[in-house]
Amino acid sequence: MTNPAEQAVERELGGGERLLWSGMPRQGFQIRASDIFMIPFSLMWGGFAFFWEYSVLVSNRAPFFFTLWGAPFVLVGIYMIVGRFFVDSYQRSQTYYGLTDERALILSGLLTREVKSLSLQNLNEISLNERSDGSGNILFGSISPMYAMWYGTAWPGMSRRLVPSFELIDDVRKVYDLIKQAQRSKS
Repeated sequence: MTNPAEQAVERELGGGERLLWSGMPRQGFQIRASDIFMIPFSLMWGGFAFFWEYSVLVSNRAPFFFTLWGAPFVLVGIYMIVGRFFVDSYQRSQTYYGLTDERALILSGLLTREVKSLSLQNLNEISLNERSDGSGNILFGSISPMYAMWYGTAWPGMSRRLVPSFELIDDVRKVYDLIKQAQRSKS
């Protein structure tokens, strides 16, 4: 019986294309390197927004507009403090990776299905980030310094600005070696 990742990826295969590997990112709650910045920032943002709203609500003299003004900041604060972890977890549960003898495939999306197809022959830069437990990331290109601190965050719309990657996969070295082997066999 095939796994969900294999089933999802097989629907995207072209004629004669051979699936070498399929998988999904690790599931559940994950702390990432970008959280070194995001956790303190979200606590400061949320703390200020909550303080603002509390001060306005207990004040008898504050205009009603001040209450409305602070509400979106409180909502963003709640998202940054806890909501983004739930969104990230859900995004990863809807993400599938595939490696064929010709392409790397990334199937993802919250509301709509997005398929990224990367020709292995056209990939100039592939980076491997391996953790001590053998899991890690494979990046297909270089991260723009402008977006590096957002890498791996569940901030809406950021995935379009980031380099395509296989994130949080087990046996990352094995998959990386398969990519290199597939590139060599096609050259």
